[in-house]
Amino acid sequence: MWLGDRRGNLFDWLTQQWVWATGRRVDLAADPWLAGPVGQTRGVGLDYFDKWAAAENLIVTRHPSGSGLLPSFAALSGPGFDASAVCPAVIDFYERSADFEIDVWSEWSGLFRPFGFLVAALFSRRLEQLNLPLSSLDTSWGMTSEMVRVIEPSSREVLANAWVRALVKTGRVTYVGSYSVATPPGAAGPCVKTVFPLPNGNAIVILRPQALPDGSLVLESAGRRFGDPGFYFTVHRPDGVVVARYLRSFRERIHVYPAGDGVVRADHTMSLWGSRCIHLHYRLRRVDARTDGTVDHPFQQTSPRSGG
Repeated sequence: MWLGDRRGNLFDWLTQQWVWATGRRVDLAADPWLAGPVGQTRGVGLDYFDKWAAAENLIVTRHPSGSGLLPSFAALSGPGFDASAVCPAVIDFYERSADFEIDVWSEWSGLFRPFGFLVAALFSRRLEQLNLPLSSLDTSWGMTSEMVRVIEPSSREVLANAWVRALVKTGRVTYVGSYSVATPPGAAGPCVKTVFPLPNGNAIVILRPQALPDGSLVLESAGRRFGDPGFYFTVHRPDGVVVARYLRSFRERIHVYPAGDGVVRADHTMSLWGSRCIHLHYRLRRVDARTDGTVDHPFQQTSPRSGG
């Protein structure tokens, strides 16, 4: 049911009301770690950052060779984490993500599979955002991977360092997210911050880094209270008031490690109330740059909107 351009879909509006009723007001000037791109009520989609840039007179560069999710992995160094302790192959992926192609396999826990279908039917497919693969067949043709950078033209400040992904087989958008480094008040040092635009707000995941003895990287969104690393929903009202809700019950753990021959692998686990919902396994393969400075990405030869 459509409630108008300001409120949007009924299910989205009800979710925002829940965040508004159970969250807390925040001042983004004082808490910039909760700031991020905000979505429109009609959805997100592959062209979200193009529309945002056009509305704000910003500059968009798509798939700039050599660009990464994090401009500098060293920016994560701080108390309890030494970025130089992570192996070079993993650092290379985060700093040069545009030079990697991606494969993914998904495994849902039986108890949560119906929940995954329900979320997809009510929200993800309609919004073209956070569309988790529901089966390994969904990802059998591969996944597109595109880096998008949004720049303020006068200052040249990077406002969004985005990773946009879609399934080749179905054309469904899986993630439209902006990556940066932030230090929430409950963290000992810098964390990886991911922002997923949603109608009238966003979902923010703050991941605490940890270097394992073998040089692999663990990112974990586990915390105990508001201000800790973890998962947050925000709602932005037209009058400028922002409310954020911390979801202690939802956690993510990403283990990133080298697998040789230019391949990096990642095991991504999401859990709810202490029970694993879904396990995603990624193979990230570095693609050799051509002499013209661009990069071959075989999975992008098929338009993600064509359904293969």
